[in-house]
Amino acid sequence: MTRLFLCLLMLCAVPATALAQAPRLDKLKVDVKRIEVDGQRMYEVDASGSVQAPPASVWKTLTTYERMSEFVPDLSSCRVLSRNGNEVIIEQQGMARFLFMNHPIHLVVRATETPLTAIDIALISGDMRHYESRWNLYPVPETGGTRIVFSSRLMPGFYVPGMLGTTMIRGDIERMMAAVLTRIDSQYADKSG
Repeated sequence: MTRLFLCLLMLCAVPATALAQAPRLDKLKVDVKRIEVDGQRMYEVDASGSVQAPPASVWKTLTTYERMSEFVPDLSSCRVLSRNGNEVIIEQQGMARFLFMNHPIHLVVRATETPLTAIDIALISGDMRHYESRWNLYPVPETGGTRIVFSSRLMPGFYVPGMLGTTMIRGDIERMMAAVLTRIDSQYADKSG
């Protein structure tokens, strides 16, 4: 169900063996809470992980939006509709899955880029009542790598089963972040190796 929410976050259905081989995934942290904002229940997400790649490499992967469907689970297409300076309008299509149910998802979002440091994403239209997220990139001078922090608030535009929603979203965020971190590190290893 929330795998598509994560595509908003921009990010191959990576084989399980590739995920298992990624050395830093044990440092992946994901926290999901149900919160109430202005009388409406939504989910708040905080996730982080580190990669060996420098911020410039991370930035390139996160902002090459047209390639996201190659490695983001359940994202079937991602295309840039327009670009004006640091503002990018992106259309995404995918599938939300929960148990035996499938729900097609269509979203149009605005990504506001602050080069090499942050990407803010806001819902324009689609199958969510509320969606906002932010990617932050922090250089790690000791290793030459990057700490990646993802935060989001979301409210689906369709039914999400109460307490199961938190568990489902946490699992989807973990999968998305693992896929993103693995993609970044594998691309960096290919270029530097």
